[in-house]
Amino acid sequence: MIGSIRAELLVLSRRAATWVLLGCWVALAAFFGYILPYITWRNGDAGNRGDRDLLDMLPENLVGNMLGGFPFFGGVLVLILGVLAVGSDYGWSTWKTLFTQKPGRLQVFGAKVIALGIWIVPFVALSFLAGAIASPIIANTENAAMNWPDAWLIVRGLAAGWLVMATWAALGVLLGILSRGTALAIGLGILYGLVVEGLISALFDQVSLLKPVIDFLLRANAYSLVTVLGASQEQAQANGPGAFGGPFVGGMQATIVLGLELLAFVGIAAWTLRRRDVS
Repeated sequence: MIGSIRAELLVLSRRAATWVLLGCWVALAAFFGYILPYITWRNGDAGNRGDRDLLDMLPENLVGNMLGGFPFFGGVLVLILGVLAVGSDYGWSTWKTLFTQKPGRLQVFGAKVIALGIWIVPFVALSFLAGAIASPIIANTENAAMNWPDAWLIVRGLAAGWLVMATWAALGVLLGILSRGTALAIGLGILYGLVVEGLISALFDQVSLLKPVIDFLLRANAYSLVTVLGASQEQAQANGPGAFGGPFVGGMQATIVLGLELLAFVGIAAWTLRRRDVS
């Protein structure tokens, strides 16, 4: 099993798309988390600059500021990675070869999923590293306090970021297996995150029947989890196409729901792959 995981890690590392997605995410996290907000703040009217806006960019708010982009923008990028991790094998017709040379379908699939979970770690860690570099530069430039969050909050933030992204990636894996490819799966994943969840979230206060549904949506629980760790609800509401205005649930509920969704996506994908012909 360890050998299979190593092989899958090597496959992912050799794909240009993996590095492109990683680079795009780190660049986007740094740009929208620090560069653009700081430029906007600096170019604003000196008398109307909000202290809160600057405070969000300082080291003490590193965790909350970085996590704000995970529930949608980071999630969609790793969803694409999840689709490519399994869907490409249909396009290349390599599933049969893998199943012939390896011990069994579930072990092959398990190695792919574990390798994908490991690859998500750099997506989380490098984005936090980008914030850890940008925030002290801003603090030093503005002669602001250089107070860092405590280690336990950073660990929780990294774990929350991984859980959010892993759940999105698992959804990508499921869509890749169900659609037996990449293009349709990526389109369906983006459609779900952008349109389906967006519409339900926008209409929850008008249609009471939608309120229980929102409590189990991926994006809603992801935003709820990161706001518990310091991400701004106002930022979530103004997050462009990934905006979420509530309702927010508790951190424990969000963690449990995301964990169950992660297991459900992987479990359904594994069951489908095991039962269905891959030709």
